[in-house]
Amino acid sequence: MTAQTLPPVAVSCGEPSGIGPEIIVKARAALGADLPFFAIGDRRHFEAYGAVDLISAPADALGVPLGRLPLLAHDFAADAAPGQPDPRNAQGVIDVIGKGVDLVRSGQASAICTAPIHKKALKDGAGFAFPGHTEFLAQLAGVDRVVMMLACDALRVVPVTIHIALADVPEALTPELLADTIRVTHAALIRDFGLEAPRLAVAGLNPHAGEGGTMGVEEMAVITPVLDMLRTEGMRISGPASADTMFHAGARAGYDAAIAMYHDQALIPIKTLDFAGGVNVTLGLPFIRTSPDHGTAFDIAGRGMADPASMIAALRMARDMALARAGGAV
Repeated sequence: MTAQTLPPVAVSCGEPSGIGPEIIVKARAALGADLPFFAIGDRRHFEAYGAVDLISAPADALGVPLGRLPLLAHDFAADAAPGQPDPRNAQGVIDVIGKGVDLVRSGQASAICTAPIHKKALKDGAGFAFPGHTEFLAQLAGVDRVVMMLACDALRVVPVTIHIALADVPEALTPELLADTIRVTHAALIRDFGLEAPRLAVAGLNPHAGEGGTMGVEEMAVITPVLDMLRTEGMRISGPASADTMFHAGARAGYDAAIAMYHDQALIPIKTLDFAGGVNVTLGLPFIRTSPDHGTAFDIAGRGMADPASMIAALRMARDMALARAGGAV
């Protein structure tokens, strides 16, 4: 399969009072015919940012003129005031994500790329019970374990623990969680990134990777035994390494993805390397999902200032992952 024969990518509108509609329209203008995609959402929420053509099916996106956004219409309860999320639109946001997933799973779309959501508005307006997109998508897919990867041209990095307090990380960092995270990452690098024998670098939890137990014991008690076990399964894994030596250019040349122990250990290096172009990828799903690595940016919504770089990068990565999964050339 080639990029020309892939179904288009589905893009969920996200929170309509944020920058989602703006960056989707800008991405269409920037990518043109090079990367076919269509948005799902309410026409009213997009027309302030550019011309829209309604489509009745994903395949129709291929015939929409380049200066216009292909939009699969989904009516929302209310207009969208920039910077002011309306809980009446919460159910529409949730339903659009579900519709996008259905289209990918039916083969009508090659991947779903999700614009940012506002979790409080979803909770207030629709009782949304999930910490974020990732957990909701896992439920839609019927899978127990998914992994968050942050990726850009210079780095792929996966945090083992994510949105928990730093004080809670040592207890949460179990051998089972670490092994599952590495296995999901390894499998995704083969299936979705076309790497035959992925190289993984694993960070320690403590300064200097514990320095033989003088600065913490998690490396000896948890991390090293898991890595030794996974090496017997044929995985190419280095570590545990001191995290402060893992992210310079020379070190990054030695691995295909880094495994970090907690949120900031993973996100600080990638946001330093490519703040505007980072992509959030959910690994372990039966379908492909990417997202810009930023939020709704209510402070600049509706002002024409939003940078579409991360949305463009997320769309490109979704397309490349779909090609790899289909056995095509990226």
